[in-house]
Amino acid sequence: MTWITDLAALKALYPDPPSRAAIAKVTPRLTPAYRAWIECARFCLLASTGPGGTDCSPRGDDGPVVTVLDAGTLALPDWRGNNRLDSLRNIVVDGRVSLAFLVAGSQDILRVNGTARLSVAPDLLARFDRDGKQPRCVIVVALAEVYMQCAKSLTRARLWQDGDQSAGLPTLGTILQEITKGGIDGAQFDATAPARNRQRLW
Repeated sequence: MTWITDLAALKALYPDPPSRAAIAKVTPRLTPAYRAWIECARFCLLASTGPGGTDCSPRGDDGPVVTVLDAGTLALPDWRGNNRLDSLRNIVVDGRVSLAFLVAGSQDILRVNGTARLSVAPDLLARFDRDGKQPRCVIVVALAEVYMQCAKSLTRARLWQDGDQSAGLPTLGTILQEITKGGIDGAQFDATAPARNRQRLW
């Protein structure tokens, strides 16, 4: 195995500079077009880092996954999850985060880098009220960089073009039964999952 272990070797492997577009597309705040794009996104991946390592958490909603507070600030409600708190723990100790926003059907990805804090301000929590249910906290992201990722990765993957690609995948129940050596009944877990998830969306 031959490893790249220094920046000089990396530069030698990729001698061509980034294109003009790759540099020009980066902005420190939301432009009107970036704002319009991000407000269409109902799904994003939240990456964070902390003493225990890195974490990448999927986040989704039935409307915009984030709320734009202003051109330099996003608010991401922390709706009910698995209570592992991986992302939240990282944000408390090291606020650096990245987000990748996807919109079904689009080959592009919008990326954001910045710093995050957790807010429990009552007026902010109330902005996300759903029939009396509110998130425990809101992840407030101060933007440092906003830019589009070109379409090559999703084009190569044919993510939207090939339709449902999930046939034959192991279910979460199957995975849990395998890991626990039968301690969790996979079939029962999968059978009750849809109703359990519907009750815990918000």
